[in-house]
Amino acid sequence: MDVFSVWAWRGQWLWSELKLLLPASLIGIVLGSVLFEFMNPSAIRLILGVIAISFTIHHWMGVFFKSNEAQQGAKPVWGAAAAATGGFTSFIAHSGGPPISMYLLKRNIDRGSFAATTVFLFFAINYAKLIPYTWLGQFDVSNLTTSLVLAPLAPVGVYTGVWLHKRVSDELFFKIAYSLLFVVGIKLLWDGVSAIY
Repeated sequence: MDVFSVWAWRGQWLWSELKLLLPASLIGIVLGSVLFEFMNPSAIRLILGVIAISFTIHHWMGVFFKSNEAQQGAKPVWGAAAAATGGFTSFIAHSGGPPISMYLLKRNIDRGSFAATTVFLFFAINYAKLIPYTWLGQFDVSNLTTSLVLAPLAPVGVYTGVWLHKRVSDELFFKIAYSLLFVVGIKLLWDGVSAIY
């Protein structure tokens, strides 16, 4: 899926963002590799869920009350923190999307650059994770077989997304992005709470 996504969005990502996000995300992956045995993926999902829900509610309140704070761009230091967190949580709990989305949503970039930059970053993160996952013995016949069975659906999903992307405005795209981030936050919160209790 990552390969098809990178091809579909080729040349549209923002190197100015990736120069910051890529190294920081790799640091997160290294930390995840070292701490893998000691981390509880359910607790991480729960924390990420709370953060994602809080972030979207804060944004919506700012929009509702016309706060300038909701429109301010995120500073690069937050990008480094978001990318390191995204690399770490992607490695531990396969949930690196929310931290990266929260940063990029605040960067005031167009929807194409947002999608392409996210796609390229997770292409790099997902392939970088292969080395430590192999080292930690995380690959087995069952998960590789599942991936192989689902592989033919990857281009269908990617190109359906690209087709839909071309038919919405920036305003609608980002409204949907915030709404989906909220839904993902609820799902992560539910998964975390269910597994712990």
